[in-house]
Amino acid sequence: MQPGLLFCLLLLSLQAAGLPQHQQPRRTKKRVRELPIASTAAPSSQNFTFDLYRALAAAGPNQNIFFSPLSISMTLALISLGARSHTKAQILEGLGLTVQGAPEEAALHRGFHHLLQAFRQPREDLQLSLGNALFVEPTVPVQDTFLSAVKTLYLADTFLTNFSEPEVAKKQINDYVAQQTGGKIVDLVSELDSSEIMVMVNYIFFKAKWQTSFDPKNTRKLDFHVTSETVVQVPMMRCEDEYYYYLDRNLYCRVVGVPYQGNATALFILPNEGRMEKVEAGLNQETLRKWLKKFTKRKLYLYLPKFSMEGSYQLQKVLPMLGIRDLFTMQADLTGFTDHPNIQVSKMVHKAMVEVDESGTKAAAAMATIVAFRSAFQHSPVVLFNRPFLMVIVENTENILFLGKVTQP
Repeated sequence: MQPGLLFCLLLLSLQAAGLPQHQQPRRTKKRVRELPIASTAAPSSQNFTFDLYRALAAAGPNQNIFFSPLSISMTLALISLGARSHTKAQILEGLGLTVQGAPEEAALHRGFHHLLQAFRQPREDLQLSLGNALFVEPTVPVQDTFLSAVKTLYLADTFLTNFSEPEVAKKQINDYVAQQTGGKIVDLVSELDSSEIMVMVNYIFFKAKWQTSFDPKNTRKLDFHVTSETVVQVPMMRCEDEYYYYLDRNLYCRVVGVPYQGNATALFILPNEGRMEKVEAGLNQETLRKWLKKFTKRKLYLYLPKFSMEGSYQLQKVLPMLGIRDLFTMQADLTGFTDHPNIQVSKMVHKAMVEVDESGTKAAAAMATIVAFRSAFQHSPVVLFNRPFLMVIVENTENILFLGKVTQP
């Protein structure tokens, strides 16, 4: 069997454990902190993020969507280090770079490097870390320039791994992932064989609580209108407090920013009835910046459902819609990884989950890229999220950690 390359990218986001039952939810002063000025931002194009969202939405109409743009864009940036010719150009263009070899390409990797360094800094109220690891078959000549770039730019841990013993290699990789994610992700790699020569893992760990927790005593079952004909009962959280708020009259939606402790915020976007498609079509980098810039602090009576959802995506079927085509075909040029010819990406899987409850948000995502040989009115205004809505989790206002649509909580 001919050797192949296996890349696994893992993204994990977890909130801190809930408060003990005897302890009341922590209330903050009746104010919301100012949105922080971004000090680090993911260098990939945010319009790639929203173009990918629209592609996923088109592939699964009326379904829940949840994924990590940071996870996917960093994966593509890493692959671009070993890609050549049209394969590399398509990846970089997909990420918003028009000319490979230009200063923008170096800035892409340098930006991820700075982001990795920033995420390693300890934070008082929010845990956020990001890292990479490379597991390499010692008998296969991987290009020194690729190994050097992965270590230098992406701060990757490197391990020699005997892929001729697949079960031993699988255990080594899965043990590393479990350790880095506090045991939250186990068995990321479900199977290996002796054809693999490399596994790359990327993880991100995010742990935070709401700045103002929802009191579980106020959670009640209320109707959620999945469609005009379908209504389900969901546990609806309720809290009266100051939140970020913006009414977008152009896109016919309301945006509520719910801050976490630390510099992360969840944006919940509620389209007017029948306006979801218009909001989805208007999602882009400029729209997000407008919302963040025009947010005002306003006391609201917020109703938000507790929900959990999962998403699983075969990105080799979606990314070609965004112009990244050769990577998954016989035209793939990945000679920057190794001198072995005839290598292409056969599968790129992204899986994600999210849970939102009174204490905060719990989310996790995992991604594997397989490269193988071709073979009612209150004193405060009410915002009631009782129909499909969008959710964006941002850090430092610029880094989109997660993006999704809640159609069926």
